[in-house]
Amino acid sequence: MKQYAPGRDDEVTSLHEERLEKIVQVLRQHRAETVLDLGCGAGELLARLASEPAFRQIVGLDISPAALSTARDLLERLGHPADGRRLSLSHASFTEASDDFRGFDAAVMLETLEHIDPQRLSVLEKAVFGHFRPRLVMVTTPNREYNVLHGLPQGTLRHRDHRFEWDRARFRQWATGVAGRHGYQVTFDAIGPVDPLYGSSTQMAVFSCH
Repeated sequence: MKQYAPGRDDEVTSLHEERLEKIVQVLRQHRAETVLDLGCGAGELLARLASEPAFRQIVGLDISPAALSTARDLLERLGHPADGRRLSLSHASFTEASDDFRGFDAAVMLETLEHIDPQRLSVLEKAVFGHFRPRLVMVTTPNREYNVLHGLPQGTLRHRDHRFEWDRARFRQWATGVAGRHGYQVTFDAIGPVDPLYGSSTQMAVFSCH
């Protein structure tokens, strides 16, 4: 996530910290106790969750063995071993409708949506919202409109592994459609400083159902 906006690593780090804190805050508000981190990467969110006793079961999924190894090392170093009791890591794709990940209070997709090929978004939707069906789903993703304020040329993506980046209208269209098809309500929030013209760097959708 630090491959855009050369020379502004402090801003990128601050934005990532704000994303992590916002996710934890919303989980607290909804009293979630069991959480899936879908595309957990290097484990920063898992570490935050593991430090709070209110989260009694935490599972991180990723398709990258290297990312899972990094996450495991981080959690071990911080005194939160992924030993399969309260905290575990799974080499799995959240586009696959496995019964292992049903029944959780919440699922988080923290800057992972944009790494999925667009033609596979319907598969992801069916797995996460139709099969796993947590009562709370949080999705954060870059706001393409804000890229100009990161110093990116028109049409340039923030990371070489991003398959797409949506503007606010397109993200809202997708999220509203997903919510309607699966019986969720959805609200939207901004993460990072808000520009009056371009919005915020990160956009977030919070899906909830009862």
